[in-house]
Order: sequence, then C-alpha cells, then structure tokens
Amino acid sequence: MKKIILVVLLVTIAGIAGVVRSRAKTTGGIRNWSQVVDGDKSSASDVREDIRKTYELSPGARVEVAGINGGVKIETSDSKTAEVYVERNGKSQEVLDRRKVIIDATADSLTVRAESANTSFFARIFGSNPTERVTLRLPREISLVAIGINGSLITGVINGSVEVKGVNGKVDIAQASGAATFKGINGNIAVALKQIDRGGVDISGINGNIELRLNDGVNADLEAHGMNGNVVSDLPNVSIDKSKHGHYTAQIGSGGNSINATGINGNIRLTRG
Repeated sequence: MKKIILVVLLVTIAGIAGVVRSRAKTTGGIRNWSQVVDGDKSSASDVREDIRKTYELSPGARVEVAGINGGVKIETSDSKTAEVYVERNGKSQEVLDRRKVIIDATADSLTVRAESANTSFFARIFGSNPTERVTLRLPREISLVAIGINGSLITGVINGSVEVKGVNGKVDIAQASGAATFKGINGNIAVALKQIDRGGVDISGINGNIELRLNDGVNADLEAHGMNGNVVSDLPNVSIDKSKHGHYTAQIGSGGNSINATGINGNIRLTRG
C-alpha cells in the first residue's frame, strides 16, 4: 500500500513539474516570476517618470480622466490652454512598465487614461503596480468626466457639467454648472452648484457624507431613498420632509429641477455656496 501511495505522489509531482516547464517555455513563466520578485523589491533607486503635455481646447470641450491609480487635481482659469502633468512612480522600471498612460487630444476633447500594459501572467497576479498623480490646468469652460480614480479628486471652478464615477477617495468640486452625476464614491463629496439644468443632479452609491453648496437663486426638488443618514440644511428657504425611514424629500426655494440621491451611507447637507 505504501508503494502505491509513493508511486501516486511521484506521478503527481512529475505532472506538476511538466506543467511548470511547459508554462516556462511558452510564456517565460520562470523568468517572469524572477522579474516580478526582483522588480518589486524596494530600493533607494525607485523609478519616476514625468509626462508633460500642452494643448489648446475650445470652449465647452469634454475632458475625461480615467483609470488613474492615484489622486487627480484640476486647476482652472480663464484660458484656452490645457496643461497635463502626470507623475508616475514604481519600484523599478519593470514595475513602471506594467501600466501605461495614454493622452489623446483634439480641440473639442482631452482624454488622460491609464491602463494595464501587456504584461506577463505572474506580473498581473503577483506584481505591484505603479502609481500616477495627475495635475491638470484647464480652461473653466469645459465638461468633466472622471471615472475609476483610486485617490482623491479635487477641482477648481468648472463652468459646465461634471460626471464622477468609481472614485476611491474624497471628491471636492469647487463649482459645477448644469448637470452633475456622482456614482460609486468611497469618500466624502463636496460640490458647489452654480445652477442646475434639466439634467438635474444624480447621486448614488456613496459611502460618505455629501455637502451640496447651492448658490443664491438655485431652486430644486430633492428626493433621497435608501439613506443611512440624515438630510439637513443650513439654508433658510428649504423645507425637509422625512415621510419614512431612509426617505427624504426637500423643496429648495420654489422647487425646480431634480436632485436625486439613492444608496447613501452618510449625511446630506445643504448649505450656501
């Protein structure tokens, strides 16, 4: 019986060894594993790459920032020039090569997107990724789309709409005008709204507190469902009704375009912008 068990073990070990050798021949698995281990070692010679670009944008251009493994800061001014600065950091050049930053620009749009490069199986599973810190200096007359940010998002005044989805960090919008969307945010939100157009404000799946800073003259109707928190107001012209647990309605001023909030794990505060 012992001999049979020993034979089974030997056959199993041989089979595993054959798979590993085959993987090493076809994909360079053993070599890549060594690169993963060596490439992720911390050292005094960590690698940094800086990307700087400048473009001209037309008023109302669409700016998209997506897939960033780090924080995003956006400064705005009365200008037509867009300046892009990306700082990338990794423990080695091999780690840095695991991701790439793609920048596309026309007069009507600017996209700054980071994504995984075509790396080995072992690097994707076991390797660390580099970080990106993005700083943009943009015209105020834009619409902003930010998707998949693993860090905070902080912007200056934007005279256009904003769409923010999938952010793992705080979101602070100095000002937006028109429609606004916030979905899947793991952090606090603070946004000033100059006005709300027919597109309204849509807020959902937020794990944090929300502060809506409303300019004088903003009239809106707020409805919140699935609230694990409260709706409170510092404004004199707001009436709040809590008809049942987790459900709030509020008339802001004379009422108007909608502010819808669902699935909020935190409080909503209405205050002056």
